[in-house]
Amino acid sequence: MRVRARGLVNLRAVLAPVAAGMCVMAAAAAVLVPTLGGDAGRAGRGPDRVSPPAATHRAHGPGAAPAGAPCTARNAAESLRPSPDDGAAVKRIKEKGQLVVGVDQNTYRWGYRDPATGTLEGFDIDLARAIAEDLLGPHPKVVFKAVPTNQRIPALQKRSVDMVVRTMTINCARKQQVAFSTSYFQAGQQVLAPIASKVRAFDDSLRGKRVCTAAGSTGETALTAQRHGAKVLTVPNQLDCLVRLQLGQADAVVTDSALAAAQAAQDPAVELKGEPFTDESYGVAMNKDDTDLVRRVNKVLDDYRGGGDDSSWMRAYRKWLKADLPGISGPPSPEYGD
Repeated sequence: MRVRARGLVNLRAVLAPVAAGMCVMAAAAAVLVPTLGGDAGRAGRGPDRVSPPAATHRAHGPGAAPAGAPCTARNAAESLRPSPDDGAAVKRIKEKGQLVVGVDQNTYRWGYRDPATGTLEGFDIDLARAIAEDLLGPHPKVVFKAVPTNQRIPALQKRSVDMVVRTMTINCARKQQVAFSTSYFQAGQQVLAPIASKVRAFDDSLRGKRVCTAAGSTGETALTAQRHGAKVLTVPNQLDCLVRLQLGQADAVVTDSALAAAQAAQDPAVELKGEPFTDESYGVAMNKDDTDLVRRVNKVLDDYRGGGDDSSWMRAYRKWLKADLPGISGPPSPEYGD
């Protein structure tokens, strides 16, 4: 399989089996499964208020797809060039005086509710707050809405959120429905299963096994294309799959490698199996008509990546992800199609 290095020293080596961290029992994990709703707040400012529902990325250059070229797996991560200008979408957010962001609240390290403080925390939450600060200034009002995996695109199309920052993979099918920023993280689909399981990887060792994945996820797409004889079980959110594993209702999980590592950190009885079998980029998703917002978010991401080892991206990586995903040297470099 062809592997492109995108901000990782070695994606396959980095995502070796992880079996350390905080154990979450089934009953406790079930409590974390979110309902549709929202939160507003800032880290260090008390519980969120609940509101109603050196990088080595493939660079744009000779041989890259020209602007307006059909979307392919090779150029899917390309986005619009950054701009600080206020267009219609940015002005709309400023007039509202708040940024409404679709997030997860049950993915450890990425977007989860700290049981001690009640606040939403994680890598995606830090990024969402950085975008809000650029748009609205210091101490911005951010409304976080917990959105299930299969409701991310409908939420953007209905404009119930301004953007989604929720480990969302950029691909051509999704780009027909929503717009994406440049990539802010690189991952791939991988299998998670109990340590004692005979499941080896995304292969025929899944035959006859109950394999769980989130509805609307790229894991579901992979299993639809090739299930290796598995019995596929879909749930609203990936943490539901970890709960199913813990309850003995599933034998394995297919999810993004970064999310699988976070689940392994929560439960030392499970581990990542085999290697990532896809190459996927996470992006901030927005309504397809909000091109000025896409450019503005790309400008924020450029600033967020800048500064080398002292960049905001690297500080967030060390704080949230390094313990479970060691060896990442920097963020993915941006790719532009215009």
